[in-house]
Amino acid sequence: MGVSDNLKSILTHINQVSQKCGREGKVKLLAVSKFHPLEKVEEAVLSGQKLFGENRVQEAFEKFSVLKEKYPDIKLHIIGHLQTNKVSKALSVCDCIESVDSIKLIKEINKCCEKTGRTVDILLEYHTGEESKTGFLSENEVFEALSFIKENCPSVLPRGFMTMAPNTSNLEEIRNSFKTLCALQEKARSSFPHFELSELSMGMSGDFETAIEEGSTMVRIGTAIFGEREY
Repeated sequence: MGVSDNLKSILTHINQVSQKCGREGKVKLLAVSKFHPLEKVEEAVLSGQKLFGENRVQEAFEKFSVLKEKYPDIKLHIIGHLQTNKVSKALSVCDCIESVDSIKLIKEINKCCEKTGRTVDILLEYHTGEESKTGFLSENEVFEALSFIKENCPSVLPRGFMTMAPNTSNLEEIRNSFKTLCALQEKARSSFPHFELSELSMGMSGDFETAIEEGSTMVRIGTAIFGEREY
């Protein structure tokens, strides 16, 4: 099947799982287009997909600076670890940075935004078990980051949280990872009512059904849409 058919299949599956747990219409699909050429991304756009994720800034810039000029209603999220020296370029093309994992990065995002007079949505990445990934390691660290944003960073708009479940076949461990992020969200929304914090970006190709059951508002899926990566 091509990109269009794959998209329809994935969206149908998301809707079916969402309906079963009473969350119909509450889960967005983030199409992860990293390592896939502009032509495949455009095929997805023409099939109705508007939300995309990339983890390499240079690749994202090369594709989406072109695509966003042609299709101004599409949105791009940066989902990989972002180095501070790449923040400015990322902000030139993205609408949200999902992988915010330090106050140092938050400072740089705010500084770059102030230079251009813009604001940007972010998600705070919380480490819930996947050892190879970055992220804040404790609730205290997350709350310190939110406090810092509230007091110092008017150009940074925290919209919620993201995580990656541990790379395991143990469904209980995966589910607990998602439950942990939901619990963090609940505490943060209570402590920081000033912020919306409504997004939970969790769930990928192998575990998005469980993520939806546990409250995900955005699932990140790539290969099932675009096929095997083209390195």
